[in-house]
This record gives sequence, structure tokens and C-alpha cells, in this order.
Amino acid sequence: MVAGPTSAGPGKDRLRLWIRLLRASRTIEAELRQRLKKEFDTTLPRFDVMAALYRVPEGMLMSDLSRFLLVSNGNVTGIVDRLVSEGLVTRARRNGDRRTSMVRLTEDGTKSFAAIAAAHESWVGELLGNVSDDEARRLAGMLKSFRSNWEGRE
Repeated sequence: MVAGPTSAGPGKDRLRLWIRLLRASRTIEAELRQRLKKEFDTTLPRFDVMAALYRVPEGMLMSDLSRFLLVSNGNVTGIVDRLVSEGLVTRARRNGDRRTSMVRLTEDGTKSFAAIAAAHESWVGELLGNVSDDEARRLAGMLKSFRSNWEGRE
């Protein structure tokens, strides 16, 4: 008889955990995407770009922005182009170097993001309303230490 997967044990517990994390993430993300579109006529990738720039008011190199968001420069460029055309982001060449661009939120972009971020935080609070503050801190700490265990393995 050949040994195969079992329905019990630590391996299965970890597999179930991963599936639950994935399912929760996808469910929450889908709801946030829908609400962002309905309430602010925006997308989650635009929100992510603006959130990254909001954290660094002096601006970021496009390459640093794409690295921070874990996406390609091409993906970020299209989003930034649209945000620039809407007056929410500025783009400037760094030290006259045509190959590198610094991007940052404009004053309007900062105000717009602050309104969207407040709603986003409220929605996440609502969607995770059954998780106590203590449980949220504990889970976040566990996931942070988990991340540090595998981060850098590439």
C-alpha cells in the first residue's frame, strides 16, 4: 500500500489555514473592490498606488514604487499616467535623468486619498467586525512573524 495524504495532522492543519486565509483575503478584497468602484469610481490598484505615495510625502522613484507594490514598472506606469492626467499625482525627472521619475501625490491627491482611506478603514472594520481588537493584534503579530520567516526566499 502506498502512503498518501492524510486527513489529519499538522500538515493538513496548515493546509486548512492557508485555504481559510486565501478565502478570507479573496472575499474581503472582492468586497473592497466593489465598494471602491461604487463609492469613489476608483480601483484597488489605484488605491494601492496612492496609499504608497501617501506614506512617502516627498515622493518615490517609479522603480521603488513598483518594488514596494510587488508589481512590474509597466503596471504602475499606466496607473500613474492616469493619476497624473487627473491632477492627483505629479511626475518629475530625477536630477535631469530621463530614465528615472519621481512621483508624489498632489495636494488634491492627498485630500482625495485621505477621504478614500477613511472609508476603506471603515469598511475593513465592518468586514472584520467579528474579530476583537485583541484577536486582531494577536493574528497580525503572528502573520508578521510568519512573513519574516519566509521573506527573502526567492
